Amino acid sequence: MPNAEYDLVITGAGPVGSTLALLLARYAPDPARIALIGNTFLSDSESPDLSDPRSIAVNYGSQVVLQSVHGWPSRHSPIETVHVSQRQRLGRTLIRNTDFNVPRLGSVVAYPDLLQQLHRAVHNSGVTLIQGTTPATQTTTTGVTVTLAETGAVLHAHMAVQSDGVRPKGLERQYDQAAILATVTASAPLKGWAFERFTREGPLAVLPHPSGANHYGLVWCCQPARANELAGLDDAAFDAALLGTFGQRLGHLKVNSPRRVYPLTLNAGPVRLDPRRVAIGNAAQTLHPVAGQGLNLGLRDAAQLAHTLRFWVASPCQSPEPALDTFTRQRRADRWTTGTITDVLPRIFATGNPLVEHACGLGLLAMDLSPALRTPLATHLLQGLRT
Repeated sequence: MPNAEYDLVITGAGPVGSTLALLLARYAPDPARIALIGNTFLSDSESPDLSDPRSIAVNYGSQVVLQSVHGWPSRHSPIETVHVSQRQRLGRTLIRNTDFNVPRLGSVVAYPDLLQQLHRAVHNSGVTLIQGTTPATQTTTTGVTVTLAETGAVLHAHMAVQSDGVRPKGLERQYDQAAILATVTASAPLKGWAFERFTREGPLAVLPHPSGANHYGLVWCCQPARANELAGLDDAAFDAALLGTFGQRLGHLKVNSPRRVYPLTLNAGPVRLDPRRVAIGNAAQTLHPVAGQGLNLGLRDAAQLAHTLRFWVASPCQSPEPALDTFTRQRRADRWTTGTITDVLPRIFATGNPLVEHACGLGLLAMDLSPALRTPLATHLLQGLRT
């Protein structure tokens, strides 16, 4: 590829980077001057990897954004009720879509389905797609240069956005937890119900899965040694262990996919990397999966950045720095609040202290009985902080 000039380069073609490219393409006079760099783009003839157990809980606000850019997959399973409980302690909370006058709290999509649909939409948008992984980026006084490791090609642009592929540097927390991801079938499914169950080893989420009416996505967080032990069990032994932790709210659960184990850490770095570069999504923060907020926060990053840059991308001869200053300031509260919630929840429920556990149980009960206590947290998880 010869050296080329663009208005904007987005490195990372995951869901957040792809969504940003699609949002900005609506404002750009020439979408081809937006370059999206990633390591793969699925064509219409390719099928998603059905062995990939990753399922993503997308809240209602994020679903609206994805639908607006034609990035919403045809397969999805709605969430209308979330059941929150604590193992071996009293107290539980139900959060329902009717509490907020929305058709659903969110939906669950298979990660490969979501990525395929977004890449198809990007392909049709006119945005320039470039194959590459983790390119080197440098900022000059007038723009940025991006060098592709695979070909050595150099791209010149007015600004750049890092959306994934690089772990943020700054705050880091090791949770001493790993997540087991799998799909399971339930003998007594509850349509539209999702479950978040806190245990001393970490939260366990069971989410309705779009692959079938009785299928659920499992995210089971526990200590790394325990996670590896569970992943190595035969199916019958794993099912028995899951029943002992989750109970029979959905009848008997049987694993029906490969099990994958992922270590869990919190990483957060600055949004503003330098005068002409910003980070969003996983390049800005990676969160604990409790409450399924990682992708939703990243999509809010993308939506806010697109809104802030809408006038600049229509006339990119001016400096993007004032718009990036505004974006950095506006994202601060939402990032801090969401990061704090997802950091505190898995740790406070896993202290092993009976007094703390009882207090958490009473808190769940109080939230269930009082909408005034339940609504602020649920509203944030539903749509985040909007500025």
